[in-house]
Amino acid sequence: MACKATIMVTNDDGIDAPGLRALVKLLVSTNLFHVRVCAPDSEKSAVSHCITWRHDLAVKQVEIEGATAFAVSGTPADCSSLGLSDVLFPSTPDLVLSGINIGSNCGYHIVYSGTVAGAREAYFNGVPAISISYDWAKGVSNTEDFSLAADACLPIINAVLAEIKHKNYPQRCFLNIDLPTNIRCHKGYKITMQGKSIFRMRWRQVTSGTRGEMLSTMEMDVNSETSEINASAVSQGELLFRREVVGHQIDDDDVDARAIKEGFISVTPLGGISPAEPECQAYFNERFRIALERSSAL
Repeated sequence: MACKATIMVTNDDGIDAPGLRALVKLLVSTNLFHVRVCAPDSEKSAVSHCITWRHDLAVKQVEIEGATAFAVSGTPADCSSLGLSDVLFPSTPDLVLSGINIGSNCGYHIVYSGTVAGAREAYFNGVPAISISYDWAKGVSNTEDFSLAADACLPIINAVLAEIKHKNYPQRCFLNIDLPTNIRCHKGYKITMQGKSIFRMRWRQVTSGTRGEMLSTMEMDVNSETSEINASAVSQGELLFRREVVGHQIDDDDVDARAIKEGFISVTPLGGISPAEPECQAYFNERFRIALERSSAL
């Protein structure tokens, strides 16, 4: 009998999020994997690669059928790091999955994403990883779509594990998967590059009595909450401001964001850092070097 691969799952929406639960349920149902979960105990969206440094982390074992699971008081990067250490689990997993996130993570939003950070932290620790996000659309999507998204990811997961087993898988990158809104009728898989799409935002001044939907994963309404500012917690003289999304910019060369808008599943290899574009590097190697020499001579 073939040895089962071990997969660890994390996310940024919290251990009770429907995307994580759908992914874990699918992995367990295949009976092909040892499944572990190490995820935040509450939502930690858009915290990027933030880590906890000055405080202890609280960890509690959670019951998830078919998996060994822990809820952690830290960030996605904390959870990934902790789960890969030898303090919670007896061995290093073969693969780390971060997701399934409520909302896409393409273009520049990869920088903000706690979901991507969970996978990136595994990459930093030498463990193959995949971040997974679903392009949730308010009023269109429903929680069943996460099960369909998980099903659509299974061939990618199996392919990655097969390549790892045969020692063909590259160690200098990790994968970022984005699934289109109409996941039931997706057009297949497309290998893409990170684009430059970004949500345009503005700030709006609010009062202590203002209520509004929390800006979490951009237009999310799964498990949505409303936020009410506690007037007693606002100091005298403080001004209160809230972010608002005013548009979404997608350029023609934004291959990851454009792919999911066209109905494809975007599969984007990412590195740990984002080097400057070649023309910027050339500028600093050539023209700026001359400008710096002139400035130093003054």
